[in-house]
Order: sequence, then C-alpha cells, then structure tokens
Amino acid sequence: MNWILHHSDKMEFHTHLDAVLDPIIPDIKDLKWLATDLECNGSPIFETLPINYDHDYFILSPYQFAELVAADMQIIWGVFLGIPKHLDVTVDPNNLPYAESEAVWEEGNIQHENAVVEIICFDSSYTIVKFRDQDMSNRFKAYF
Repeated sequence: MNWILHHSDKMEFHTHLDAVLDPIIPDIKDLKWLATDLECNGSPIFETLPINYDHDYFILSPYQFAELVAADMQIIWGVFLGIPKHLDVTVDPNNLPYAESEAVWEEGNIQHENAVVEIICFDSSYTIVKFRDQDMSNRFKAYF
C-alpha cells in the first residue's frame, strides 16, 4: 500500500511531516523510528534531538520523533521507518534505507523488515508513504 503525495492543499510543503502524519498520529504514537538519508532545512531542533549530519542514521524514541514532527521543519531528503517499540531496531550500516534506492518504487516494499510504516521525503517535491496495515493505509488515503 504505497501512496505518493505530490499536490495537496493540506500541506504547506510536501515533506512536511506534521501534515503528512496527521491522519495516522494515533497509529504511530508508540513507534520507534529509524531515520536515514537525512537532509533538512536548519532548525533549533538539532540542538535537542540526536540528529545531525555527523551520522548516517538515527534511532528515535516515540517522544523524540514527536519532537521532530512538532518542530515543523522541512525534510528535503530522508527515510523514516516506524518500528513497534517492543521490537529491536536492527541496522546494517552497509545497507541503509535510502530515498533514491530502486527498492523505493517496488509496490509493498518497506526497507526494514520490522517497520510498519515508511515515509520517504524525496527532494522536497513529494513524499512517498508505505503501510503494512490496510486500515492505516485507508485512513491515510481518505484524508488526502
């Protein structure tokens, strides 16, 4: 269940996480997040969250991810994978999820085996959102 947001009057910009996640906030509030391939407009959030350009990936708690979303910053490039908090977030540093991966375009492919949702911010111009759960996908589709 893949969706591409390209033109929507519900968002100020297409990689605006707060607006993208609005229809599914209750479903994702307890997920841990693997964030990779990040490029963002500068924000004071970098001072409070463990994200920067010194590392290739970050694992964010549900609270840290909520802070990132609330920061209202534009993600130019990035992949966010929501993983249930009771599961370990395993990472292969040599095979990280990336926005420009061929796997992004494969129907139903989510770039981490434990992720239930994948959000791919693509060059500030559109956002790809993938779900494993049909109900969550349907709510997302109905909203946009």
